[in-house]
Amino acid sequence: MVIKTIDAFTLKKMFLAGAKSIESKKEYINELNVFPVPDGDTGTNMTLTILSAAKEVSQMENPTIEGLAKAISSGSLRGARGNSGVILSQLFRGFTKEIRDYKEINVTIMANALQKAVETAYKAVMKPKEGTILTVARGGAEKAALLVTETDDLVYFGSEVIKYMEEVLAHTPELLPVLKEAGVVDSGGQGLLEIMKGAYDALLGKEVEFDSIPAPAKTSDIQINSDSLLTVDIKFGYCTEFIINLEKEFDMNTEMGFKEYLESIGDSLVVVSDDELVKVHVHTNDPGLALQRALTYGSLSRIKIDNMREEHNERLIKDAAKIAAKEAEEKKAKEEAESKIAPRKEVGFISVSIGDGINEIFKGLGVDYIISGGQTMNPSTEDMLTAIDHVNADTIFIFPNNSNIILAAEQAKTLTEDKQIVVIPSKTVPQGITAIINYVYDKSVEDNKSRMIEEMQKVKSGQITYAVRDTNIDGKEIKQGNIMGLDDKTILSVGSDVLETTFELIKNLVDDDSELISIYYGEEVSEDSANELSDMVSKEFPDLDVELNYGGQPIYYYVLSVE
Repeated sequence: MVIKTIDAFTLKKMFLAGAKSIESKKEYINELNVFPVPDGDTGTNMTLTILSAAKEVSQMENPTIEGLAKAISSGSLRGARGNSGVILSQLFRGFTKEIRDYKEINVTIMANALQKAVETAYKAVMKPKEGTILTVARGGAEKAALLVTETDDLVYFGSEVIKYMEEVLAHTPELLPVLKEAGVVDSGGQGLLEIMKGAYDALLGKEVEFDSIPAPAKTSDIQINSDSLLTVDIKFGYCTEFIINLEKEFDMNTEMGFKEYLESIGDSLVVVSDDELVKVHVHTNDPGLALQRALTYGSLSRIKIDNMREEHNERLIKDAAKIAAKEAEEKKAKEEAESKIAPRKEVGFISVSIGDGINEIFKGLGVDYIISGGQTMNPSTEDMLTAIDHVNADTIFIFPNNSNIILAAEQAKTLTEDKQIVVIPSKTVPQGITAIINYVYDKSVEDNKSRMIEEMQKVKSGQITYAVRDTNIDGKEIKQGNIMGLDDKTILSVGSDVLETTFELIKNLVDDDSELISIYYGEEVSEDSANELSDMVSKEFPDLDVELNYGGQPIYYYVLSVE
């Protein structure tokens, strides 16, 4: 097979196939993350990012490359979650900038687009790290540039680019020692490769059920997604099942003849037989014909016939009622929010938070808008933009409070034109709390930014959670179910008891300059257990102040800070 150009319809199929490919592998990609923490991570973030664009692309009935480029770029930019998702959106942004002015794509245009994608993504990252998705993407672009002089066949071109990207991915553990120690390749690079493989399969003609592209889940809730139902075309309306109690010989030839007949009147055929019984499942428009033919082999039992069109319509009615109710609720909430818009002020604050207790702490510090998310579900760029729209201020400070959310916040900043956005690169909730506490109202924006960053960098943060798989990190052997104590960079304590492991982590964080220990206990920790930990810490460090707060965060038993 030789293919020299890709038109808009083919490009649409390739992009949607890439989205379906990574969606099917997202859990596997999540498993490649070095730290075995129970977070929605690389696979989830990349999938939600591309699905945000795929939802727009799938609705384009008469696509043009220019239209696809716009949908892919804007959809992925707004839906980007986590560092891997933001980098993926930047790869799409660069790629689509290069192709948008063409009617068809050939090898030369494709190679240039891959190069532009890499350039754009590298520019978006402050300190690019090799051994990551960036390295794998750059490898593909470099191979593409070499192939331009060798071939004009996109099939051969795509195959060779993917092969080389696989080689680069396999080499990532040599570039990042932490990958080698954990015995995995880079998860972001693997995700990118899955997208490329899915797109390549579509180029070769592999069929993908595009109507089943799911809507990306929002941070706050799961949306009803009945788009696939709305587009279903039920060719055969009756799901027909029965058992034949054999009374005549039913050998292989007879079975083949029976299957051929059923396939001529329906689809979704399953026929399983033994010496005495034959179990049949078929979708058909005339169940009677299937039953009549079956009666020639014996008596029938357990006959079950369901009208799939009727079930489908009932489901649509139910879903439509749910959607209507939800839209009415959202409209009411929007109207109420608009009626309560505060007068424009000079400065506002947005913070990402991870639990109801911590939410209240941020609100008490003057935060105008809380974005729920944090570790268990990284907010998207769209979530950030929604928050920005709700804060009526000339200047808005955003506190991501997670290293995996900073890029999404920065991306929202670039998409905002009517307000000054200042992203304080807080990597943990304690850093965010410290930063906000150090804001001074009569100081300039730049002075406050410098002051907050300086003060939050003095904070040592810690988190306690459980391991979701076996691994080795920094010489520590970790088994699934172990309790782990993490600081900003690595795992400092491992054990089987939450209290003991947390106490060990705190001892690792405290040094001669420490003055304050703050403990935020999660939703799975009782107040009595938290008080017991606080008492232990106070006795161990009698010269330090110890503060205990209810955080209410999921997944993480304790969030800690030492200042």
